[in-house]
Amino acid sequence: MSLRAWLSKARPQKLPFRRRVTRAAVALIEREGRDGRELFFIQRARRKGDPWSGDMAFPGGRLQQGDQSSRDTAMRETLEETGLDLYRAGAYQGRLSDLLTRHHSRWRPMVVTPHVFTWQGDDTLTLNHEARRGVWIPMAYLADPVHQSRLPIATPLGTLTFPCCHYQEYCIWGLSYSMMRERLSSAGI
Repeated sequence: MSLRAWLSKARPQKLPFRRRVTRAAVALIEREGRDGRELFFIQRARRKGDPWSGDMAFPGGRLQQGDQSSRDTAMRETLEETGLDLYRAGAYQGRLSDLLTRHHSRWRPMVVTPHVFTWQGDDTLTLNHEARRGVWIPMAYLADPVHQSRLPIATPLGTLTFPCCHYQEYCIWGLSYSMMRERLSSAGI
């Protein structure tokens, strides 16, 4: 068994300490498109001081006191950021593995829970100030090794390279790339 296969099996779906740190949730939204199954991404708005400004991401955000669950957070945040109403037109498929990251402006840990939905509504988007653009990308395209690459990022430790996927002028990397790869794998793509 390869190291990558072992790590993917060893990664727990629910991190045991997730309730003791700040939590966030995102929605991976799929639909049947012209070229087969598609996955929805937003391009984050460009904001000064945001380390992920302009990056491709899944809609989502931090859990708030009124949220019933991380799934509710993903649905609420998707509605706020994009106008896609998963309460009305999203069929819930399940969750992916929790991922550990940090707050945008602080070095405190944060656990992000991805939830998968099938979109059954129309294409109308109402983007708020957090999202610059919404893009549906064919899942077969995302899975094709031809579109996989490495993204160099300058850090205080030197230049690090991260796996990524390029689509038109967009680059998917980081947590979004990791969630995308897990979803493609679980969908058998």
